[in-house]
Amino acid sequence: MGLSAGAFTSLELRGVGRSFGGREALAGLDLTIRAGEFIALLGPSGCGKSTALNCLAGLLPLTHGSIWIDGERIDVLPSERRDFGMVFQNYALFPHLSVAKNIAFGLQMRRLPRAEIQRRVAEALALVKLEEHARKLPGQLSGGQQQRVAIARAVVIEPRLVLMDEPLSNLDAKLRLEMRTEIRRLHQSLGLTTVYVTHDQEEALSLADRLVVLREGRVQQIGTPEQLHDHPANWHVADFMGYRNLLELRLESLSGDTAVVAGRGLRLAATAVQEVVVGDAVRVAVRPSDLVLRRAGEPAASGANSIEGVVNVVEYQGREFAVDVTTPDGVELHVKSDFAPEAGSTVQLALDPSRALVYAERLDGTALAAPALAEVGA
Repeated sequence: MGLSAGAFTSLELRGVGRSFGGREALAGLDLTIRAGEFIALLGPSGCGKSTALNCLAGLLPLTHGSIWIDGERIDVLPSERRDFGMVFQNYALFPHLSVAKNIAFGLQMRRLPRAEIQRRVAEALALVKLEEHARKLPGQLSGGQQQRVAIARAVVIEPRLVLMDEPLSNLDAKLRLEMRTEIRRLHQSLGLTTVYVTHDQEEALSLADRLVVLREGRVQQIGTPEQLHDHPANWHVADFMGYRNLLELRLESLSGDTAVVAGRGLRLAATAVQEVVVGDAVRVAVRPSDLVLRRAGEPAASGANSIEGVVNVVEYQGREFAVDVTTPDGVELHVKSDFAPEAGSTVQLALDPSRALVYAERLDGTALAAPALAEVGA
């Protein structure tokens, strides 16, 4: 029998909160995680994602709320009795123990028979492709190999939940991509249930079944990668999902979801995706790839907004160019283009109104969830 995850049906966080000196680092987190799911907690530094993970792990006691697995309350249990595996950002390996002994440590603490420990360590080494490094010390391995050891140590105990706290942030870009694939492969092949903390939206989108976006300790949106990518609930989520252009304008008119926004020399047709009132300050979110750089003499698309600006910077990024454009009133726009305009040249940008999303300026901390999220993946 190979390595497999501990069985449960669902894990529930009910109103989970944690305060430090009267300041809420995490407030009112409600989340149900189904067995086999990969959940990513996403947000900037200080948003509460690592606090949530440490509360789950039992490294921090809760100030509010409770955590349940299949009807059993577990937040009252010490961390070692929760049967969770943990992978840290800094690997947290024992430098004086070999790779094999690092992986075996959790099994020895559980007082398993020696033959069983040897079998499971061998399986774990094979899973992370480190068989030939079993006798080496962690200091003799690369960063990526050390992280593989940390992952093997977490999964060898056959935990019912694996917790990962920014496990790839210390690796270079190429290794991060490779390890991302490896983590997803292990999650699927072992039937793991994984909660993964990251500030990298691309990492979260590629790995997770569902994402939880946090800001200042409060949930902003919970949903599938597609839901959050295509329908961000507010401008903070949009910012994290790659809408780099966040324009602070005013709502001039509104008919259904068809909006006109203006300010700073711009007047744009746009689409309201949140409740807004005429006269309100709003933020208009636009992806760089949705600003279409028109070649000289090329006609504008029918119904599209037209924005004039001067090219400041052009960066080659392989298949495309990242172009920074500044409007006459000083609005900086980030654009993706399939050709390189000349720096200093005046250009026209076309923007489809359906790709300019209008959000309320105010973020009040209310949890904004996409429709029917409770049913996602059920």
